[in-house]
Amino acid sequence: MRSIQYTQIVEALAKACIKANIIASCDLLEAYQDSIDNDSQNGAKAILKDLLLNAEVAKENNMPICQDTGTAVVFLELGQEIQVEGGYLVDAINEGVRQGYRDGYLRKSIVSHPLERKNTGDNTPAVIHTEIVPGDSFRITVAPKGGGSENMSRLSMLTPAVGWEGFKSFLINAIREAGPNPCPPVVVGACLGGNFESCALEAKKCLLRPIGERNSDPEIAAYEEELLEEINKLNIGPQGFGGDTTAFDVHLSFLPCHIACLPAAINLNCHVARHQSFCL
Repeated sequence: MRSIQYTQIVEALAKACIKANIIASCDLLEAYQDSIDNDSQNGAKAILKDLLLNAEVAKENNMPICQDTGTAVVFLELGQEIQVEGGYLVDAINEGVRQGYRDGYLRKSIVSHPLERKNTGDNTPAVIHTEIVPGDSFRITVAPKGGGSENMSRLSMLTPAVGWEGFKSFLINAIREAGPNPCPPVVVGACLGGNFESCALEAKKCLLRPIGERNSDPEIAAYEEELLEEINKLNIGPQGFGGDTTAFDVHLSFLPCHIACLPAAINLNCHVARHQSFCL
């Protein structure tokens, strides 16, 4: 049994919240540059250059890459042989978010009641997804999720008879209807299968995969490439002004499901595609 201190979690998570909101990941910077090099429309190239400049200025000036610093979504891989000492694990995660958003001067966007709309003032509570894994590993990924892209996410309980073409139609129509609202170029997390809740969660987890990394299953990888090509034919383009780059990538997952069901979910990341991981 390995022990981790409450304070270790708080300190590391606070730093991760700040870094995730300020530092663009290497795969994202490469996606900007690749799109600048390959988009056929000059207007799209200009906007992509501005987005890349925005990321560079944010890092240089230690400022958020986007004013919407999002809901703090936390994915926790917790080894079954780990013991947290000095406090409750969920409290440690929320305290880390609280300190990170305070010390990083990050916008607080969480309201405590969906109708009364009173801001909690510290961006808590976080949304926490915990997976128990073998051994004594402890890994946290914080993925700040902006409201604009989250609002454009979709879940549908399709009928099995519609098959792949029905799923593809659902996904492409959702991207078309979203238009500029999720601040494209987007990263699309998608899932087919599972059930009502697991399908949506898996779609969001797909967003954690680096841009450009294909699914390890060759069949699903081919589907990802097919969807990416179709999405980028929509001519929505960067920030909705047209172009060949509506999406940087599509990350797709299949899950086993009930014989009567075919759940389908998409979760979109905006052009800043934020996430930051650490291990203790």
